[in-house]
Amino acid sequence: MSVQSTVQSSTVQRGFRLGGGRGNMGAPVEKPKEGKKTLSRLVAYFGPEKKYVILLALTVLLAVLASVIAPSLQSSAIDGLVTNAFGEIPRILGLMLLTYLIHGGATLLQGFFSARLSQRVIYRLRQQLFGKVVSLPIPYLDSHSHGDIMSRMTNDAENVSNVISSSLSSLFSGVLMLIGTVIMMLRYSIPLTLLTCVTVLLSIVVTRVMSALMRRYYLRRQELLGRLNGIVEEKVSAGKTVTAYNLQDVTISEFNAASDELTKIGIIADVIGNAMGPLMNMINNFSFVIVAAFGAWFALKGMISVGVISAFIIYSKQFSRPINELAQLYGQIETAIAGAERIFDILDSESENTDGSRDFEVTDGVIEFKHVDFSYVPGKQVIYDFNLRVEAGKKIALVGSTGSGKTTIVNLLMRFYDIDSGSITVDGVDIRDISSDVLRDSVGIVLQDTVLFTDTVRNNLKYADRSISDKMMIEAAESANCDKVVAALPDGYDTVLAAAGANLSQGQRQLLTIGRAFLSYPKILILDEATSSVDTRTELHIQNAMVELMRDRTSLIIAHRLSTIRDADQIVVMEQGHIIETGTHEELLAKGGSYYNLYMTQFAGSAT
Repeated sequence: MSVQSTVQSSTVQRGFRLGGGRGNMGAPVEKPKEGKKTLSRLVAYFGPEKKYVILLALTVLLAVLASVIAPSLQSSAIDGLVTNAFGEIPRILGLMLLTYLIHGGATLLQGFFSARLSQRVIYRLRQQLFGKVVSLPIPYLDSHSHGDIMSRMTNDAENVSNVISSSLSSLFSGVLMLIGTVIMMLRYSIPLTLLTCVTVLLSIVVTRVMSALMRRYYLRRQELLGRLNGIVEEKVSAGKTVTAYNLQDVTISEFNAASDELTKIGIIADVIGNAMGPLMNMINNFSFVIVAAFGAWFALKGMISVGVISAFIIYSKQFSRPINELAQLYGQIETAIAGAERIFDILDSESENTDGSRDFEVTDGVIEFKHVDFSYVPGKQVIYDFNLRVEAGKKIALVGSTGSGKTTIVNLLMRFYDIDSGSITVDGVDIRDISSDVLRDSVGIVLQDTVLFTDTVRNNLKYADRSISDKMMIEAAESANCDKVVAALPDGYDTVLAAAGANLSQGQRQLLTIGRAFLSYPKILILDEATSSVDTRTELHIQNAMVELMRDRTSLIIAHRLSTIRDADQIVVMEQGHIIETGTHEELLAKGGSYYNLYMTQFAGSAT
């Protein structure tokens, strides 16, 4: 293997993208807002890994030194042949072999240390990020795309990891290779070095022009690909609707139109991208011609030896390649820093304040709202002077049209959001003086949207406390009417729920969440439209389970189906953040007001 091919092979192993570089150069480069600050902060994560940083730097230095020395040894061997100094050739060849072995060993170790460094750094970064995500306040999660948060955990973290594992070592080696190569070229011939720089400048100009074109078309292709993926996702998820309206042909035409445009732009992008390699090879070959022609003339003039021409051909290759690859790495590093900036944006977000100034334990579960005002967005109030007292063990129902503020009351009681004014007390203590952990441990909640985890039924039921005995779990399952659901599963309580219970019906999932609420043994119970998305027969089973669950507990029920709250101790009718009526089911019907109208709408067939 020639020195040139050996150097090129090692360069690929170090992480440079030779032929495939267009994929990175052409991709849109994301610009960080505060690159220097983010980079400085990211570098701080390397502090605990000094050992691997030093070892990586040493292996990079060894690999570069071997790459720089090898052409010089080859030059000496060729000059030995020309001058008939055959006695020196075996020694030089032995040194060349040793150089190749050092280069190969250093390159292998470099890959190992790069992988260790990147994984250890990204491990700590991911740990911190996930720990932060689960402690973020609910308002943050409600106001930020969940997909974006997940993307920071996956794509952005992976970009940072890739740069550390490959681009970081490539950056070091590229800079050192440039410095070492220039020093060796100047040592042999200043005129020939200057001539080589002419082709390097040409390659830089071509790279900049081609990169600009590639970014333009790759960006457009990325946009069209996103649009096409959106069409596919939307139409597949809405497959029943498309079929029901017999719009398959229209859907296919829409897809084909987007696909045709993507194909056209994709062809242009790939043609430009594939042209980068041949253009750079042509420029490099032109550089070889210049070195060979002028080198031969300098050799005839006695200015250099024949071996120097051979060395210069390799050095010119080594000199131009790092420049192009460093330009390519710049885009990768910029994108990674932009990703790190998004990660740090979450890490810098304020965590939820769960502190409480009192050592408190909920005993009775008496809840009282006093003159509570609240707005999600300043200036747009949604709760007005809300006053309500819920005695221990009583069942209070909140009803009203969509947007009346029912679920907001639950959010405020759980301290998901802080009130603007007034107070909310539990057993006479303001919830702002109670630790959120203590408060939420005392509250059981069953939501309309069931949440189960991809785990065994056992662990789902014991989610609040894994130390609960199986006997208590089975008793809770029987009380929640979900024991028959579990009995029908292939492995009973050890059945793993695929895709968070996707293989169960909505009613079955709801019964399991009620069983989970049983096992949390709450003093206060919140039922937020727990039966609104099931059929009437299933609703009856769930209602029976909820009656058992609510026994001797302070309960706050939110319901659209008024049949579920007839036996409530008090019904509170809300409209646009105000309480407009309170009373029992019979009292409110006798009043003939808003509750009466809601009831007649559901049970007397009135238009909605």
